[in-house]
Amino acid sequence: MIRFVKAHACGNDFLIVDAAELSAERQRDVAVKLCERNTGIGADGVEYLEWTGERSGRIRLFNADGSLAEISGNGTRCVAAWMAHEKRLGPGDSITLNTDAGLRECSIVKAEGDRFQIASLMGVPKIEPRTVKLGDGVVEGIAVSVGNPHFVIFVEDPAFGFRGRRWQEVGHQVCFHPDFPEQTNVEFVRVIGTNEIEIRIFERGVGPTTSSGTGTCATAVATIVHHGGADHIVVRAPGGDQEVEWLGGESEILLTGPAELIARGEAFRC
Repeated sequence: MIRFVKAHACGNDFLIVDAAELSAERQRDVAVKLCERNTGIGADGVEYLEWTGERSGRIRLFNADGSLAEISGNGTRCVAAWMAHEKRLGPGDSITLNTDAGLRECSIVKAEGDRFQIASLMGVPKIEPRTVKLGDGVVEGIAVSVGNPHFVIFVEDPAFGFRGRRWQEVGHQVCFHPDFPEQTNVEFVRVIGTNEIEIRIFERGVGPTTSSGTGTCATAVATIVHHGGADHIVVRAPGGDQEVEWLGGESEILLTGPAELIARGEAFRC
């Protein structure tokens, strides 16, 4: 029996499990079973949490397909919300989480029962233009690392189509392209204004998803660098809006968005 907490950030849902509940060797298989939408609890991933202090922890993230992810911005925020709930933290308080992409500091902006607004420092991005060859030609994009890999494609189609094809199809092809032996997250971006963009996400290990914290960071950074975007950008995704502030260079990204606790329970067959 595995105890869990379920939370979501803009529809990107995660299960939070105390790492002490099971051995490290079992974490992957249990994550796959828990994330299954029809026969499990259902989630995009499982965050295994090890408390290291009153306001600090170590987290390890497995995607729904069992792959190990370096970090999730939304998942990190969900864990911070759960820790804040448990320790009764409020605006002005902060939580430090050690991820496979490094330390992330999360500050509580708002706390209303089971709903939180959290600002997270997401590290210094690495950016470079990159092309990928598909069967119907070359895709020009921006490779952005925010602790995990992203490939950002700018489009003008309101439906986010690319060369007459659905973004989901192109996203799948790019994600599993041989140029990315460990796969990559893929985002499609439509620039609305200097401080506003809209995105669609094909997430590595998950597929099309409603939101991505690191994807939000990656698309905002690519817009700032290559499309003259402002240093404060609202990023709109199907699951909701998040805000990114980045001053360029070696400054850290600041990501602000919601996280909501949904339920806690026990899974019997793991």
